[in-house]
Amino acid sequence: MIRISQMKLDIHHTEQDLKQKICKILRIKEDALLSYVRKKQSLDARKKPQLFYVYTLDVKVKNEDELKRRLKKQKVSNIQFQPEEKRYSIETCGTKSLNHCPVIIGTGPAGLFCGYELARLGFCPILLERGAPVEERIKDVETFWNTGELNPHSNVQFGEGGAGTFSDGKLNTLVHDAEGRNARVLEIFVENGAPEEILYQSKPHIGTDILAKVVRNMRDFIISYGGEVRFHSQVTNLFMTQDGGHEKLHSLEISPTAHKTLEERDDAKSSKTEILDTDIAVLAIGHSARDTFSMLVDRGIPMEVKSFAVGVRMEHPQSMVNLSQYGMEAEADLPPAAYKLTSNLANGRGVYTFCMCPGGYVVNASSEEGRLAVNGMSYHARDGINANSAVVVTVTPEDYDSGQTAGVLAGMEFQRRLEEAAYRAGQGKIPVQLFEDFCHNRPSVGPGEILPQMKGGYTWGNVRSIFPEELAMTLEEGIYSFGKRLKDYSRPDAVVSGIESRTSSPVRILRDTTFQSSKVTGLYPCGEGAGYAGGITSAAIDGLKIAQAVVKEYKTEKLCSFDICANSLRNF
Repeated sequence: MIRISQMKLDIHHTEQDLKQKICKILRIKEDALLSYVRKKQSLDARKKPQLFYVYTLDVKVKNEDELKRRLKKQKVSNIQFQPEEKRYSIETCGTKSLNHCPVIIGTGPAGLFCGYELARLGFCPILLERGAPVEERIKDVETFWNTGELNPHSNVQFGEGGAGTFSDGKLNTLVHDAEGRNARVLEIFVENGAPEEILYQSKPHIGTDILAKVVRNMRDFIISYGGEVRFHSQVTNLFMTQDGGHEKLHSLEISPTAHKTLEERDDAKSSKTEILDTDIAVLAIGHSARDTFSMLVDRGIPMEVKSFAVGVRMEHPQSMVNLSQYGMEAEADLPPAAYKLTSNLANGRGVYTFCMCPGGYVVNASSEEGRLAVNGMSYHARDGINANSAVVVTVTPEDYDSGQTAGVLAGMEFQRRLEEAAYRAGQGKIPVQLFEDFCHNRPSVGPGEILPQMKGGYTWGNVRSIFPEELAMTLEEGIYSFGKRLKDYSRPDAVVSGIESRTSSPVRILRDTTFQSSKVTGLYPCGEGAGYAGGITSAAIDGLKIAQAVVKEYKTEKLCSFDICANSLRNF
């Protein structure tokens, strides 16, 4: 195989232009070109408004050995010769027997991808989700945005697909996995309905509309391979036994959830809590499972506080961002422009943009009554008139000291206090403020030239009042510094909303070298909620790691037997 890197073409190029450029570089006729595969595509805007796409391609040609000998003599710098890439795969090699189907708690990216691979390998996992299936969840979320009626178990944070389902669907990650799990994650997305271009784009994204379909297809795959997905099923307790001086997972307590009407809630009180026996459970609970974090602390599961970030959402016209990044407002051959900005300030704090959504919306992402949080979301087309991004500052355990003793959950309680302040500032709606007013600590009464693009009700007010003054001042200084690098970023009428508080988990659930809890055998902390990921792809990668850890230790023995699964479940 011949790899061509750093091959540059004008953004308006055709597929024929691409073929001709390959043949020119290799000095071959077009009929000698058998095939080529895009491995990477990125956009070069350094000479804006003259823009280029830059490719890395794997090429197959006729008489490849002869061509390689000729090219080696020429020593062309952007041509390499290499064997076919090794594909990531999980092989079953465990020797221990399982008495019960493995259980995965949570169906966000970590839980879904772990369940997908375990199902494919014959382990017939049981996936437990406190929220609703994605098609019902979409209706619950739209009801909340339209009416303000919150379902605490089926919302932007909870339900099939996890928090990432209502996001931009970014799939780029800073995780460098030498075993190729990143590529496997993208392949699974494509197998289940995502567009093929995510396999080679340097900054791939799916969008919330396509993500919902992919999630449903992954569920269908798991079920077709003998797995099971149970919705409205929250794990509310763990039971362990002693095993040679060490605790071993024995069973899970499951309680029904997601009943919205008063009549349904009354019925739920009489619903029976169930006990599910299991040898192993994957804790893929997500970064907002605060009641589960409390339960784990009560059960003595080792955890530690973790730094995270809080801040605001900033909205600007997408045309402004395009002009700054591309030197032009928009073209059909260009995606809506994105940005990533960071600044280290004199007070020692760092401010950075996070989860930038080109052509997107700010959404009410609350999951608890009396508390309000926001997030950003884009559809696949990214065709909204505004761009938005979180602008956040890292907070550490030193910031959590408020005279309260929350222990390992101090960060979680800090998030809650900020969200309560946001709820009060907007009287239950998203509080919105002009950046100029944010800087002067005065409420806003209406928009400038930029109209907020939001899912969920919003009201003009004072977003700055949500924050401790040091954090507010840090955000202000950071935004001004961003305006020096992206033209008009700190414009007076930029729209500020809050609070962005769910950037990552406030805790880490400790695990050992076997990926199990450092205290309880059979319990596998996994993904973003456990503190080992920070986004859709990294969470999915961690799910694959846990699946690999399971099959390394255990073997399949017709786990899909109805008797085995049925006997695992008991009434409490």
